[in-house]
Amino acid sequence: MKVEVIASTKVGYKISKEEAVDFSGKEAGICYLPDELDKLLNEDSEKTLKRANRTLKSGHHSVFGHVHYNLSLEGIPKILAMILNNEKVYNTSEKSARYTKMNPSKEEKKLYEKWIEIYKKQISENSPQIDEKRVEKLAQENARYLISVFTPATTMGYTVSFGQLNYILHWFEDYIEKEENNEFSEKLKPYLKEFVEQLSPLALEELNSDLKGRKISLFSGERKRNEEFGENYCTTYLASFAQLAQAQRHRTLYYDMKLLDEPQYYIPPVIRETKLEDEWLKDISSLKQFYPQGMLVQVNERGTLENFILKCTERLCGVAQLEIMEQTKKTLDKYLDATKVKNPEIYEELLPYSKGARCTFPGWKCTVPCVFGPKNAMTRKI
Repeated sequence: MKVEVIASTKVGYKISKEEAVDFSGKEAGICYLPDELDKLLNEDSEKTLKRANRTLKSGHHSVFGHVHYNLSLEGIPKILAMILNNEKVYNTSEKSARYTKMNPSKEEKKLYEKWIEIYKKQISENSPQIDEKRVEKLAQENARYLISVFTPATTMGYTVSFGQLNYILHWFEDYIEKEENNEFSEKLKPYLKEFVEQLSPLALEELNSDLKGRKISLFSGERKRNEEFGENYCTTYLASFAQLAQAQRHRTLYYDMKLLDEPQYYIPPVIRETKLEDEWLKDISSLKQFYPQGMLVQVNERGTLENFILKCTERLCGVAQLEIMEQTKKTLDKYLDATKVKNPEIYEELLPYSKGARCTFPGWKCTVPCVFGPKNAMTRKI
């Protein structure tokens, strides 16, 4: 066996569209390779281009996934990051709104800074064992629910294949042209247009997914899905934009969302059922035209039993985002209720994951310090 690197990422080097097509054409040649690989890699460029064009026309686009681009995206809105992250074929490194202070619009900033101070006080009183630095981070995590998903404050590194990038560009163009105009889409379209324009030198008209009828996957259609729990599962629930962004990290699971007809908002447990709850709802609802990250959307989640267990091992933990921990526990409880009688084998497989945080899971050894412990992690308010 011979293993060698024949192409790699290089800082500062921008592979051209023509080079990407050439390399993809060579990869296409491997499928029917009559000679040694070296001969294919050094063949006449016109022969390679003809093969690449034939492959494009046939719709066999997988060979165009071998070339990758490392994109730097600065000052993009959270919603654009969520759209990109929902397409799965990528690697991303994203600035965290949970742990870094945000600089939003004047209206958002005033309430954001107000609630950071409120949350610092509430968290310190609720959990005096937590140190001051951690309190500050947790306060930011809760206050960021006020920040708009359209605030251009996110920075991310995004690595995507040449083929997938062209699909995305086409889906964005399709959304801009065909999506009905409303308050949300009118805010989103300019960002999609800007993304398309800046990456137009890499656009290849024939490299699109028209034949497969695909589009931006984050936004659900009108189809209603029934809840089911078995070897595969499907469930629908309300979640904030912020929680959905966290859930997208589980790339083996499928998510889509739909805006609610009447706005609703997430209430962090540390102020839930206190005199601060009404004040929070008043403040966050005053920002509804900005679509704050705490605005609830209808989320549909689908996947396999095995991949849901993987989600449990990630999210049922004292250091996980609280909202997604709570939702994962609710889904687990639904799964158990639905399978206890109808599918006891699956019920028994899930049962060990229902005893508490992941530090109680079979074979799990935690290396992260936790101030809550296995029991309190599941009942915490921060």
